[in-house]
Amino acid sequence: MTNQFFAKLRRNTIYGAALAAISLSPGAAFASSHQDAPLIMLDAAANTTDVYSFVTQRGAEKYLTVALGVFPFEEPGVGPNLWRFDDQVRYQIHISRGANLAKGIASTSYQFQFKTNFKNDRTILDAFTGVVKNVDDAAQNLTQTYTVEKVSRDRDGTNDGFLKAVAPFPTANLTTLTVPPNNQGNATPFYNGNAGEGPAKGGVATEAELDRYTRQSIFNLNAGYRVFAGQRDDGFYGDIQAIFDLLKLRSPGVDSQGGFNIHMIVLEIPLVELGGDQQVVGVYASTQRRQVRILSEGTTEPVESGDFVQVGRQGNPLFNEGLVAIRDKDLYSRTSPSRDANLFAKYALRPELAKLLNLLVFDPDIPGIETDRTDLVGIFIPDLIKTDLSTGPARLAGGGPRDSANPDDPGFSRQSIFGPTPDTLTSTVQPGFGNGTVPGGWPNGRRFGDDVVDIAVTAIISDLRTSPPTVRGPAGDNVSQNDIAYNKVFPYEGTPQNGRTHSHHMASQAQ
Repeated sequence: MTNQFFAKLRRNTIYGAALAAISLSPGAAFASSHQDAPLIMLDAAANTTDVYSFVTQRGAEKYLTVALGVFPFEEPGVGPNLWRFDDQVRYQIHISRGANLAKGIASTSYQFQFKTNFKNDRTILDAFTGVVKNVDDAAQNLTQTYTVEKVSRDRDGTNDGFLKAVAPFPTANLTTLTVPPNNQGNATPFYNGNAGEGPAKGGVATEAELDRYTRQSIFNLNAGYRVFAGQRDDGFYGDIQAIFDLLKLRSPGVDSQGGFNIHMIVLEIPLVELGGDQQVVGVYASTQRRQVRILSEGTTEPVESGDFVQVGRQGNPLFNEGLVAIRDKDLYSRTSPSRDANLFAKYALRPELAKLLNLLVFDPDIPGIETDRTDLVGIFIPDLIKTDLSTGPARLAGGGPRDSANPDDPGFSRQSIFGPTPDTLTSTVQPGFGNGTVPGGWPNGRRFGDDVVDIAVTAIISDLRTSPPTVRGPAGDNVSQNDIAYNKVFPYEGTPQNGRTHSHHMASQAQ
C-alpha cells in the first residue's frame, strides 16, 4: 500500500501539544463508527454514538454542556414507525470529580427516562396526522415526554431528587418535558426550507434563529439547568468505510455518517452545581435496561422486571472500538470506568492499531509505537473525557469558513491543539505546557465539530514518552467537515436531516 494515507503528514516536534496531551488527553482511538461492540449493535436505542463535554457561558454564568447521542445510522423519514428513545432504557450521563476522577467513579449522574404516547392509536398514520405547527399539537400523533433525575454519589449515594421544569416554555403552566417531532419532511416544514421539500435548516448563531420545533423543546430546569432531547443530525464525520477497508483511504474522503440522524440528549449544567470551576472533571455516559423482559402471547406490551443493568457505555471517541479486542468489547459495555485499569489497560499498553498502521501504511515502519505504550495507558485509563472547567468558554464550530452568516468562532480549529494554528485555552488549575495553555477542544473535553479522526490519528502515531515528546502530524482521513452546519447556541448539534430529501455518503471537500 502506498503512503497516500499520510500525504499531508509532516514530521515535527510540538512540545506544547504533547505536554498538554499528557496532562489532559483521555483518548487517541481512531474514530466513532458507532458500532463499538457486537451485542450493543443489536440494540440501537441503547447504542451510544458519541459523548460531548465542553465549557460554555451565558452572561456571567459558566456551564458544563454535556451531550449523549444514541441510535446510530438513523435513517431519516422512515415509516410508518419512527425512531425514538426507548421507554425501557435508562439513559445516563456521569460526571467524575475530585478523588473520583482518577478512580473512574461517578460523583454525580443525570438520568433520563422517556414515555411514549399516541393521541390516536386507531389510525395507521402513526407519528403524524397532519402538518405539525407546534411541538405536541394535534398533528403530532406520537409524543414522547421525559424526566431528568440528578443522583449524587459523593457521600452515601442517595438520590438528590428530580429536576423539575421552572420558567417553562412556551406556556405558563407547562410541567412536562417534551421531545420534538422527527424531521419527516412535509409533515415538519419548520425544520426545512420550501414548505418541507427543501433541505434541513443550516446551523445558526443565535437562539432566535433556531427552527420552531427546536426552540420549543429547550427547557429551563431548576438551579439554572437547561435540557433538550430529540432527533438531530449526526455531527460526527469521518471516512469509516475506508478506515475499516484495510486503511485504504481516498481523497477527498467520504463522510460515512453523512445524511444520517441520531437521537440526542443535551444538558447544560451550572458549574456551581459541580463545586465551581477550579477543577478538571471526567465525563462518560451509559445506557441501562431491566434484567428481565417477558413477552406473553396475546399481550401488547412486554413486561420489564428486575434491577437496571448496564448494556452500553461511551467515553472518548473510540476506545472500545479502536483498541479493545473482540473478546472484551461486550465486557467493556457492561462495566464502569472504575474497572478499566484491571481489565483494559493491556490494550492501551500494546495497541494493535499502532501495529496495523505500521503494517498497512508506513514504509518504513515507525519504530517504538507498538509496545510499552505507558503514555497511552495514562491517556485512556480510565476512559473519561477530561474537561478543564477553569478555562474560558470553548470556541464553537458553526458552518466553517464558507458560512458567512454562521462562521466558526474566531480561533476555532477542528484539529484542536494539533491544527496548523493551534486552538488553545488557558487553565488556572494545571500548568499545561506553560502558562496554563491547554487544548481548545478534544482531548480537553470534546466539542461539536472536533475532527476526532485527525486528532486521534495524530495522537496514535506520536510518542509522548520521549523528552521532549515527539508529535507526528497532523494527519487524517481527508474528511474535514460535517455535512450540516452546527448551531453555535444550545443545543449545538445540527438540525435533523429532512427525511424527504436527504442523501448519504457524499464526498467531502476540504475546508
